[in-house]
Amino acid sequence: MRQEAIYLGLGSNIGDKVANCLLALEEISASDHNNLHAVSSLYKTEPIGYQEQDWFINCVAEVSTTLPPHPLHAFLQGIEKRMGREKTVPMGPRIIDLDILFYGNEIVDEENLIIPHPRLHERGFVLVPLVELAPDLLHPVLKKTVRELLKKSDKKGVELYASPPPTPSNRPIDKEGFQ
Repeated sequence: MRQEAIYLGLGSNIGDKVANCLLALEEISASDHNNLHAVSSLYKTEPIGYQEQDWFINCVAEVSTTLPPHPLHAFLQGIEKRMGREKTVPMGPRIIDLDILFYGNEIVDEENLIIPHPRLHERGFVLVPLVELAPDLLHPVLKKTVRELLKKSDKKGVELYASPPPTPSNRPIDKEGFQ
């Protein structure tokens, strides 16, 4: 089966945010369809929109997958549901948020799925960790690299929190190595 390079955004602002992100990464890599290649540093980030909530921990993961876009989206939503995510307030608190940022060079524009993520170019909390992993990645719609997009974005409210966890291919994430 064909492997597609993808980038996923992860975020949490309820409970043990770091543990939530690590658990989601473990769930993603546990699937035979996915191979986790790299994870960015973790960033403490200010909420956007609804302000009456705690700051987030965000990171970006580089993954290869054999899942097509829609099954991948359903798989990620399943992880969110199993972890206890409840959608109560738009842009509100969440135990885990998993977004497909890029799926190779594919462009998907449908009612329930848009790839590349429609607001990634406006969000420092996505672009800062994404530039760590793939600064020259070209946005297939905007025709700019993520590094170029970061230069034009607002990085306010994005603070380095922790180094990335070790993530060798086909091995679980070592929680002890991530402090």
